[in-house]
Amino acid sequence: MIGEKMQSALNEQIRHEFYSSYLYLAMAAYFHGQGLDGIANWMKVQAQEELTHAMKFFNHLNDRDGRIQLQGLEKPKTEWASPLQAFKEASKHEQFITGKIHDLVKLANAESDHAVIPLLHWFESEQVEEEAQALTVVQKLERIGESGAGLIMMDKELGKRTFTYPS
Repeated sequence: MIGEKMQSALNEQIRHEFYSSYLYLAMAAYFHGQGLDGIANWMKVQAQEELTHAMKFFNHLNDRDGRIQLQGLEKPKTEWASPLQAFKEASKHEQFITGKIHDLVKLANAESDHAVIPLLHWFESEQVEEEAQALTVVQKLERIGESGAGLIMMDKELGKRTFTYPS
């Protein structure tokens, strides 16, 4: 069994992860509309990752006989001033999610919920990677500046990303 506080917090995290997927799909749609299908692909892969994250929490709750309560999602933003702005927002969003994972770790420790700790440690490591990936793209886009050729090269590079189901 899982405690009520942790159950509620994990249900909230499921919402955050589903929203993350929704946000990245909105970004993919934006990039498709800009003719940047490679960057759109990167965002679609990111959206798939976020869905698997939501399902990790979902399955954990289910395995511990917790009650899963799916919550509504707000409409994500659909327009950005530039690819750089979109990735800055993606980077900021990943920092937000990292903070939420840290809050879950604090709650798990306070509640002595040792069963959730391995899952949360996995997410702590995953968030380091998530933040680094978004920040790397931000840094490259900042270097590119207004270069159309540079953006086309980034589009091609980011289009190579594929989804790998996490362990």
